[in-house]
Amino acid sequence: MDYAVAIDKIKQTDPILAQVIDKVGECKLNQVQQTGDLLSCLCRSIIYQQISGKAAAAIHQRFLQIYTESLTSYDILNTPEDVLRSVGISRPKISYLKDLAQRFEKLPHLDELQTMDDETIIKTLTQIKGVGRWTVQMLLMFRLHRWDILPVDDLGIRAAIRQIYDLSELPKKQTVEQFGQLWKPYRTIACWYLWRSLEKTSKEN
Repeated sequence: MDYAVAIDKIKQTDPILAQVIDKVGECKLNQVQQTGDLLSCLCRSIIYQQISGKAAAAIHQRFLQIYTESLTSYDILNTPEDVLRSVGISRPKISYLKDLAQRFEKLPHLDELQTMDDETIIKTLTQIKGVGRWTVQMLLMFRLHRWDILPVDDLGIRAAIRQIYDLSELPKKQTVEQFGQLWKPYRTIACWYLWRSLEKTSKEN
């Protein structure tokens, strides 16, 4: 996947983010894209909510080990709650996974989602308990490869904007959207660089 056009456009419209892009280097968004069907992607997103990436990865791995053959909605519905608790999944997230499994047969398949616009996908999938706008935006960015997604509520994005643009406090949603205007129609690419900028700073400190 060639990100050159997107990167050139962002650098032209935002000289400050351009410096970050030069420092981070090549865009490797394609290396962190997810695979798998909609069920496995949404299960992963639910498990990853509001905990560190490292802890989430460990819990997610143990969750997958329950289902050695394949992961189906039927399997999730028939997994006892104490089994899911034993791999580290909280009670609220268990209820989210069960609700997802219950609704799954009526949800569009990934290829159907590909034909829908971003807001329609968000509206469709946020009907699932525990699946909010941010969760669907992660699916749009990392599974459906949509290039113009801006998760305004993402703490990492807000922290990166505060740091890069030298703001006195974390930007509010409206401020994030204003910055996002500079990066259209490649806001997903800009977000990838914002997240990487935080990693680079933590390594340097």
